[in-house]
Order: sequence, then structure tokens, then C-alpha cells
Amino acid sequence: MKKTIGVIFGSRSCEREVAIISAVQLMRHIDTEKYNTVPVYIDETGNWYTGEKLMDINTYKPFRGDQKGIVKVFPDLSSASGALLTLNRGTGLFSREKIEIAARIDVYIVVMHGLNGEDGTLQGLLELANVPYTSTGVAGSALGMDKIMMKQFFRGAGLPVLPGIWFSRSAFRSDRDSVAKQVEKEIGYPVFVKPANLGSSIGVSRADDRESLYDSLELAFEYDRRVLVEKGLDKPVELNCSVKGYDDDVQASPIEMPLNSDGFLDFGDKYLASGGSKGMASLHRVLPAPIEDSLRDEIQEMSRTIFRLLDCKGVVRIDYMFDRESEKTYITEINTIPGSLAFYLWENAGIPYSSLINDMIEYAERAHADKNTANYAYTSDILKNVSLGAKGAKGSKAAKLSK
Repeated sequence: MKKTIGVIFGSRSCEREVAIISAVQLMRHIDTEKYNTVPVYIDETGNWYTGEKLMDINTYKPFRGDQKGIVKVFPDLSSASGALLTLNRGTGLFSREKIEIAARIDVYIVVMHGLNGEDGTLQGLLELANVPYTSTGVAGSALGMDKIMMKQFFRGAGLPVLPGIWFSRSAFRSDRDSVAKQVEKEIGYPVFVKPANLGSSIGVSRADDRESLYDSLELAFEYDRRVLVEKGLDKPVELNCSVKGYDDDVQASPIEMPLNSDGFLDFGDKYLASGGSKGMASLHRVLPAPIEDSLRDEIQEMSRTIFRLLDCKGVVRIDYMFDRESEKTYITEINTIPGSLAFYLWENAGIPYSSLINDMIEYAERAHADKNTANYAYTSDILKNVSLGAKGAKGSKAAKLSK
């Protein structure tokens, strides 16, 4: 019997359109002999929809939830239900609203980029619903999304990161000159300014002097109230490595070298250079990267270490900067749900996208089984001797006196 796979994507995020491209790509490669595919789209207002029409990229140009073949749904959070419910209002004069099951999902493939999907919020909902899902869990997703926390975590783990400091919007608004002076004193130019909780290079820019720093901070604070200012390198080599797996089964992909002219890939470089229809897979790159074996081994081992430290599962991509002058490697960030699911890196290793999807589903089911083998039935005698009484909290004193 085929399993039903829910491909969930979109959400209230600036990266929603990138997620749509990644999800439609994935649905074209899923093994239809093994799985039934149910698209689950969350629009910019947070409403959930399903229907085969969501597999067509043209449905989103623009998206309208009232189109024929699209059904508005909401998840049943009863443990292990996996049901997507819809409200049928009926058409008769005396008809009543009825809740019906639109689909029942066995495993969710999470194809979210950015807030409200890649940051642990959706993962928390799926944990509560007790349904298997393919992405990294709540804690790892939250750390991976927030660049400030991520950087502090990597530094605390003894991993190499570039110097950086962060500021709040309120601090910048109250004294922008003080912020600039701190950047100049502690880091110096050039710097890259990044919203703490955005990906796909949205809101990221380079500053080479105080005026451009002000402009970069203004831009970044449009997208987030917390911003990271990070030391820039002189024409570094960008290198990316994907990791897939779960628990002790961890594999690193070949390493890619994205091609760009100024040491920084913006949103247009990543998604618009080839029309955007292929997402990150369309980016110009050298694969595998023409680097020394020792550097390749260093990056792959570091990537596996990061994957384990954050207790990741499924497929992630970790981005690095290599400084030619110092010959040092620095971690830029981890993408716990990378653009295009980094399938092109695994194809270079001889793993077709359909096989990668199979692996992701397997990891999700293994993680779910492990979670459900934990003991949640532990009980104690603590409630036997507690009586809060009629006046609530004051009853705790009576409970103490009764001992």
C-alpha cells in the first residue's frame, strides 16, 4: 500500500516564493510508484490549502485560494492522526457545517525557507501532532535560523566563525553613531550586514564605510529587529557542503564552489539569474570544487560535526568562506532546509533526487519511531498528597500542613 506524503511549503515568510519553487521541483521527482503526493501550501496569511492544482507552478502567478481544485484545510492535532480537515458548509437551506477529512498524511516533507517553517515553529506543531517529518527538529531549526544565536553556538563549540557583533533596531534608532563607532572599533570595514532571521540573502548587503553602513543597517532592520554585522573578507572562496542522515548515519556530499564576481551571492544571483524556475539548482557553480583534498576533507568532517551537534536530520547545507590570504576556513551558516533541498550536490555523488527523497522519508520515520519509544508514562505519587482546596493556590499550604 502506498504511503501518503504531504509536501508542505510556502508560509508567512519573505522566502515563500523560493519555497514554492523548491516544493514543485521536489513533487516532480518523488517516486509515484511508492508514494501518493499531497501538496500542502501555506499562503502569506497563514491559511492552509491542498489540491492537485498546487503541483503546477502557474497556480502561484498569483495564488488565489478560491480557485477550482484547491481546498482550504487545517491540521488535526490529535496525536498521530495526520488528518487534514476541511469545513464543508453545504449548499441547502437547512444544511449544517460539517468537518470532513481532505487527506491523511503519513509523513510530511517540509519544504520551508525562512520564518514560520524553517525556524522550528512548524516543527513544533508537527511534534505536537506526533506526525513524522523530514526536517531538523525544533531546537536545531531555531538555532539554524537565527544567525546571531547560530554564530554564538558555533563559537561556543570551538568552530571557526568570522568576527561579528549584533544590534537591535531600538539601539540603532536611538544612537546610530554609537553603533557605527562600535563596528569600526571592533571589526572595521568591509562588513556584511544581515537580518538575524532571514535566508536567501534577502536584506543582506556589504558596507565599506560609515555611510554605506547606515544604509545597510536601515535595509536589514526593515526585515528584522535584530541584525548581525560580520567581518568581510577580501574576495573569499565560497564553498558549500550538504549533509544528509539521522543519528549516527551521517554522510557529506561533494563540495560546490558557487561562482560570483564580488564575494557575495545576493538573491538575484541565487534565484533570478536563470529565470528562477530551477531555484538554487540553476546557480552557476563548479562541482566538485577544485580544492585541495585536505580542504575538502576538513569541510566535510566539519559539516558532519555540525550536523551531529545540532541533532539534524534529513538534508541540510552548510556554507563556508575560505580566506586565501590566511588559508583559514570559516562557517557562514547552516541551512536546515536548503534551496532545492541541495539535490544537485547529491546527484553529483550519484544519488538521484528520487532516491534522496526516499532517504529523507526513511530518516523521518526512524526519528519518529525513536521518539515514540521514549518513556512518557512515568508516574509518581506527587499528586496523591496534593489538595489545592477551594481557594486555589492557598490550598498548597493546607497540603503541606496535612503531611
